[in-house]
Amino acid sequence: MSNQKLSLLEKVGFGAGDMALNVVISSMMLIITFFYTDIYGLKTSDLALLFFVVKVAGAIGDLIVGQLTDRYTSLRMGRYRPWLLALAIPYGISVFFVFTTPDWEYSAKLVWAYSTYIIMTLMTSGVGVAYISLPSSLTDDPQDRLSANGYRLFFAKIGAFMVTVVVPVLSERWGHGNAAVGYQAAMAVMAVIGVVLFLFCVFTTTERVRHVVQRQSLSDQMKLLLKNDQWLILCGVCVVGTIGYVVRASAAIYYAKYYLGGNTATVSTFLSIGVVAAILSMIASTWITKFYCKVKLFRWSQIAVGVISSLIYFVVKPGDVMLAFVLYFVLSFVVDLHAPVFWSAIAETIDYGQVKTGKRVSGFAYGGISVCQKAGMGIAGVLVGWLLTYFQYAPNHEQTAFALHGIVLMVTLIPGFFHTVMGLMMFRYRVTDQYYAQVKKQMAVQPPVTV
Repeated sequence: MSNQKLSLLEKVGFGAGDMALNVVISSMMLIITFFYTDIYGLKTSDLALLFFVVKVAGAIGDLIVGQLTDRYTSLRMGRYRPWLLALAIPYGISVFFVFTTPDWEYSAKLVWAYSTYIIMTLMTSGVGVAYISLPSSLTDDPQDRLSANGYRLFFAKIGAFMVTVVVPVLSERWGHGNAAVGYQAAMAVMAVIGVVLFLFCVFTTTERVRHVVQRQSLSDQMKLLLKNDQWLILCGVCVVGTIGYVVRASAAIYYAKYYLGGNTATVSTFLSIGVVAAILSMIASTWITKFYCKVKLFRWSQIAVGVISSLIYFVVKPGDVMLAFVLYFVLSFVVDLHAPVFWSAIAETIDYGQVKTGKRVSGFAYGGISVCQKAGMGIAGVLVGWLLTYFQYAPNHEQTAFALHGIVLMVTLIPGFFHTVMGLMMFRYRVTDQYYAQVKKQMAVQPPVTV
């Protein structure tokens, strides 16, 4: 039973879950900074602390949910799907309130921003940790798991595409000159879609691989994970890569609007071509890894991102719309080639840790990766807020040459540096397909003790 292949419907259903999750993730990466500065009216100096506090709360939520998913299971539904079922609607409601702009004085609006963003982040922890842990329960076949993650990331990018197209267009159409009302209405649609997709994920997937969980203290689990050198590499890669990804994604909308001089349609198109490139990248990555080492693909694609980012910095001038579009498409395609590899590698490092230590740490391992992602987003949020303040960005005004240069750096050289470091770090990662085959053989003769 544990070797049963996933059906096409199950892969699609699993992918729908990440599409739902990306209603938030893509919004947080692509539009939340712009929304808070140009629509909601927050000062750039307040953004850094807001993003930091929110991600700390999210990291704590990830750790708690990781523990809860290990301690409770349903005989009928499994360990992870009940969380998606229970939190789908609260998750959607929390997304709606984040993009609601109350007509209050500044201090009250700041409190509202903190409250709604933290609540939404905690809801995202609930569904997010359960979701990224789900592949380990769907199948124990590494190639099928990689394929499922390919579907997952493909649909995630579809969700991101919807955010980049639906939100700007509907916000302008439904706002009737009031951008705050427009964003609220557009994100209400996205929230409803997210809820429906999570429910679809729950009822089209099956948790057929189940581990017997033995309770163990957090400190003991942490000690075991600290002995898992390959998992630790993925943690570092996750933090560094997320910083680069979020900085670039956060600045892209400013780049299209102010540096390229685009209107709403141009901004939406610029963001959309990046997502389309990423969608094609998911397909290409799944195909390439059938005949080329997935770890090598991870390494060299991220180093290439640094090269392409430098090229954009030096050759694209203000107003070079077509050239910027072409190079941004190429950059977005290359940067996401690693994604299916990374998310399938987590389960493999858990198996690696089991063979190395004799005990299996699962929920806390996935929760830890989610914490690393939150840490990267938190650091990136602080960095974006600080950079916008340092370069004297002025919302809804013509930008100075100094501010424009800062925006360009945030799209090119700064994230390019982090992706290059990410690629170099992967030279210490050694769980290739061949190595993992040896791990599987050792697991077959070593009964797992899950903690």
